Amino acid sequence: MPTSRPGRPPGPDSGRFAVVDPATGEPFAEAPDQQPDTLDAVVGRAHEAWRGWRADPAARTAALRAAADAVEAAGADLAPLLTREQGKPLAESAAEVARTAARLRYFADLAPAPQPIADGRPVRSEIRWRPLGPVAAIVPWNFPLQLAAAKFAPALAAGNTMVLKPSPFTPLATRLLGSVLAAALPEGVLTIVTGREPLGARLASHPGIRHVTFTGSVPTGRAVAAGAAASLARVTLELGGNDAAVLLDDVDVDRIADRLFWAAFRNCGQVCMAVKRVYAPARLHSQVVEALAERAKSVVVGAGLDPGTRLGPVNNAPQLARVERYTARALAGGARAAAGGHRLDRPGYFFAPTILADVPADSPVVTEEQFGPVLPVLAYRSVDEAVEAANDTGFGLGGSVWGTDLDRAEAVADRLECGTAWINHHAELSLAQPFAGIKESGVGVAGGPWGLYGNLRPFVVHRPEEA
Repeated sequence: MPTSRPGRPPGPDSGRFAVVDPATGEPFAEAPDQQPDTLDAVVGRAHEAWRGWRADPAARTAALRAAADAVEAAGADLAPLLTREQGKPLAESAAEVARTAARLRYFADLAPAPQPIADGRPVRSEIRWRPLGPVAAIVPWNFPLQLAAAKFAPALAAGNTMVLKPSPFTPLATRLLGSVLAAALPEGVLTIVTGREPLGARLASHPGIRHVTFTGSVPTGRAVAAGAAASLARVTLELGGNDAAVLLDDVDVDRIADRLFWAAFRNCGQVCMAVKRVYAPARLHSQVVEALAERAKSVVVGAGLDPGTRLGPVNNAPQLARVERYTARALAGGARAAAGGHRLDRPGYFFAPTILADVPADSPVVTEEQFGPVLPVLAYRSVDEAVEAANDTGFGLGGSVWGTDLDRAEAVADRLECGTAWINHHAELSLAQPFAGIKESGVGVAGGPWGLYGNLRPFVVHRPEEA
C-alpha cells in the first residue's frame, strides 16, 4: 500500500461526499459521510446481533454459503460499479467479485476444531474456540471487495459480527455488496459505514470493538494500532510491501517477460505484493529492460469500461501525484525512462507505464513503495549482492526468484526476508495459505485456517477422568 496517507476526496463537509471516476477525474456519484458519533449505535447493533450469530455454527455456514451465491448473482452489477470508482479493467473487477464469493464459500466450510491437550496428568483438557465479539475492518481502495471479504469472511465464519469501513475513494461497490449480503445475513451481522476521517480513527478506537483489521499505509497502521490499544483490542495490520524480483543468470528473459511485467503492473501497479523492484544480472540487464519496455509501450491504457483496456488509471489524485514525484526524482537523479516516465495528456489519472533503468539505488522509487505503474530495473554483479539489496528495505511482504534451475532458485528464495517467496511467478495466493509480512509489512496473519483462528480466542476446559 502507499506509504503516505490518502488525500481527502472532494465533497461537502458533512452529509455526503463525492466519488470520483479516475478515468475522467470528475465526480460521478456521492456516498454518505457518516459521522463518528453514529458509531455507538452501529456497534451496539453489532453486539446485539452477535448474541444470535455466535450461537449456531450450522446456521452461519448456511448463511455464508447463501451470501456467496448472492455475490455471484450480483456480479453484473458489482463489477461495473467497482471499475467506475476504482479504475481497473472490467475483467479484473469481475475476477475480484468472483474471488469475493469464493472466499465466503471457503470460510463457510472452515470450522475450528477442539484440540485435546495430552500432558500426562489424569485430567482431560481440551482447547475450544470462542469468537471475539464485534470486530472492525478498514479497507483500502485498490481491491475494495476482495480485501473486504478477506476480513469479513473469516470473522463472520468464526462467529463474530463486523463493522466495515471502505476507503472514501471507493465506497460505492462496497455499499452495494453490503446490500447484496443483507439478503443472506441477519441484520447487524455485517454493517458498512462510509465517511471521511475521523470516522476510521473512531472506529479503530471504539471501546466496543474487540479486533481491528486494517490494510493500508504504515503511518495509518501505526495510528490504528495506537487507537486499538486504548481498549486492548487485537489488531491485524497489512501494511504493504516493496517486493523485489531477483532474476538469476540462467533466466530465460523472453519466456518470463510477460509474467514479470504483469506481476508488476496488474491493477496499474496498485497491489501491495506486486513486484516493485527488479534485480537483473549485469549481462542481462539491457535485455530485461528492453523486454519490459516493449510491453510497457504496447499495453493498452484506458478507461476500465473500455473493452480493449488492459491497464486503467491510477485510482486517485494524491496517489498520481506520488507516482509523478517519485518518477521525476529518479529521472533527475540520473535514471533513464526506457518507457513512459510521464503523465498521459488526457483527462483522468493516467500515467504512462514506466520502466526505469540506471536508477540510483537510494532513489525513493527503489527504497519506498511507489504503488503505481512504475518499475525500476537494477543491475547486480553477484547473487549475494542481489539478495542483500532485495532485503535492504523496511518492508518484508513478498519476493520472488526467477531462473531455469529451480533448486538453485529455491535456495536463493530461501534467503529472502519476507513472508512469501515465489519462484518464476509472483503475487499468486490460494485461499488456503497464510498471508503475512515481516518488518513494517504488518502484524498478524490472514488467509486459510490462520485467518479463521485469528478471529477466535482459546477457551480451555479441564475435566477429571473420574468424578
